[in-house]
Amino acid sequence: MTPCRRIFDDLAGEYDRWFDDHGAVYGAELRLLRSAVPRSGRGLELGVGSGRFAAPLGIANGIDPSLGLLTMAKGRGVDAVRGEGEHLPYRAGSFDYVLMMTVICYLEDPAPVIDEVFRVVSGRGEIIVGFIERDGEIARQYREEKARGRFLSCARFLSVEDVTGFVQASGFSGVTLVQRTKGFCIVRGTKP
Repeated sequence: MTPCRRIFDDLAGEYDRWFDDHGAVYGAELRLLRSAVPRSGRGLELGVGSGRFAAPLGIANGIDPSLGLLTMAKGRGVDAVRGEGEHLPYRAGSFDYVLMMTVICYLEDPAPVIDEVFRVVSGRGEIIVGFIERDGEIARQYREEKARGRFLSCARFLSVEDVTGFVQASGFSGVTLVQRTKGFCIVRGTKP
């Protein structure tokens, strides 16, 4: 397990408390995601964490490498399994959509993960990627803080062009930026 992934495992409770301590930010992100995530169909949240997004968005399935966070996600009603995005334990075409909420910022190489998403999404299925934009207002605020926090210390913020490039290279079509608010972005693409 990489040091970045170990942080989430070792500090699962602290990570989950962040959402309570920053309720306004969390609520704003949920509102933006609700406009992009399908309201029906079989969904998977890759990097489900403690289930803070999957549960309220009605996403029944999740995967995460952190055992501590998975326990919390299961407590929120998510069918969560331990695993990593590079090797998803699902059959091809298993899901109508996959959500990746800020997880792309923590991947050493997003390409093999998005390739796996393409494999497990059914035809006409979607990928939804929520992320903090490299040159956006949120990323600038984080860079200006003296202590970026344990969780952001290993984050690598990407541009919209970077993310759309990864999604298109994996085979998704119609890749578009569907939300951009203060540097929080949502990109969506469809499997042909």
